[in-house]
Amino acid sequence: MQVPKHRILLFMSLLLTLAMVLAACPSSGSQSTTESAPATGGGEAASTSEAQGETVTLTIATVNNPDMKVMESLSDRFESAHPNIKLEWVVLPENELRARVTTDTATGAASFDVVTVGTFEVPIWGANGWIHSIDDLMSQYPDQVQPNYDLDDLLPAVREGLSNEGTLYALPFYAESSFTMYNKAMFDEAGLEMPEQPTWEQIREFACAIHDPDNGRYGIVLRGLPGWGQVMAPLTTVVNTFGGRWFDMDWNPQLTSPEWIQAVTFYRDLMLDCGAPGVTGIGFTEALNLMSQGQAAIWVDATVAAGFLANSEVGPNMAYALAPVGPVPKGNAWLWSWALAIPSTAAHPAEALQFITWATSKDYIELVAAEKGWAAVPPGTRKSTYERQEYLEAAPFAELVLKSILSANPKDATRDPVPYTGIQYVAIPEFQGIGTDVSQYIAEALSGRTSVEEALQKAQEATLQAMQDAGYIQ
Repeated sequence: MQVPKHRILLFMSLLLTLAMVLAACPSSGSQSTTESAPATGGGEAASTSEAQGETVTLTIATVNNPDMKVMESLSDRFESAHPNIKLEWVVLPENELRARVTTDTATGAASFDVVTVGTFEVPIWGANGWIHSIDDLMSQYPDQVQPNYDLDDLLPAVREGLSNEGTLYALPFYAESSFTMYNKAMFDEAGLEMPEQPTWEQIREFACAIHDPDNGRYGIVLRGLPGWGQVMAPLTTVVNTFGGRWFDMDWNPQLTSPEWIQAVTFYRDLMLDCGAPGVTGIGFTEALNLMSQGQAAIWVDATVAAGFLANSEVGPNMAYALAPVGPVPKGNAWLWSWALAIPSTAAHPAEALQFITWATSKDYIELVAAEKGWAAVPPGTRKSTYERQEYLEAAPFAELVLKSILSANPKDATRDPVPYTGIQYVAIPEFQGIGTDVSQYIAEALSGRTSVEEALQKAQEATLQAMQDAGYIQ
């Protein structure tokens, strides 16, 4: 997947601008603290620095969601087992993390030894030499790999999403699909029953039946916060299942198609009629907070949220179903992994490898289970996690999460053929800028400042210009 040089240069230029203008918006809520406990799962292999008697500091950039905060809180176990390695954390909201890490990595600024990236970035960055090949590092520094790491235990779909042409470029910290989360107590009170595979029309009926804003209860909460990884993630799955696509086979944008208009209109009306207020300020974190506090009945979003909700005050009331479908029964559930990668400019790649194989290992999962409970372990990465009876009993959502991950197909997510892969994004470098721009126009429609048709016309024009500038369209 080698990207043409002129596109790389354009991409880097856009990133520098993007880093300055993106607003901060958290990916997930904060709910972890560091607790004292014996070192567990730290690994026994001596690092290069330890062998030489040196102390090195690894700077780690990550997103401020609960799973990553748990990792930060437990990282003293790693430092205890490796006294010559010190960890410094840069924990950022999702949009800010994306902009800073992408700009830093693409320009070779060398600010970080470990970066948190996703399935969108990894294949592109790996192809262009911005991050190390994990396969190469493991061969070069076999003693720095967490004992019994077991690459073959990684779920194949997740491993493939973090690879380019068969080479692995990052290790998955957690992986997710998307599905429907709902408060069964509210459903029972309203005499409603959620099917395992709901349609979007059914979701609207349920949400509006329960909606009671005068008493602080909203029928549904969905992301509306601008950002290609915020509102555009769930909205693109709605577009898919309504029959739409980002581009035709000649890379012509399709944002003014009837399918896009229908999907965005449906999404807007659902949130305005039966959803939480302040929609354009709601990202993953805000939606999680509303759901976990019992203020919303339905939430369609990342499956990783199920573990967070299980440990909240509404945990006993939570139930789950597959992601809703529209007229087209595919493209409705996404596939994503937050992963740990090592920039090619990292000063201490051997020590960085030791840390990321610790943080993504079976031993780390056991550590989280011991400290936080099995429902809180990072989901979606390892076959062995879904073979543990303790996990299946503690996480009633586990089997549905696995089913959603295994059924998501980034190579077949649209009704009509497309020249790209991806479900909730388009796997080309330019999409980070395009998706962010489009999300700003979408936000204008969601807030009622403009019509859906006008917003999509502006989005179409901006996307067409970007694709022409990048050389996709002559």
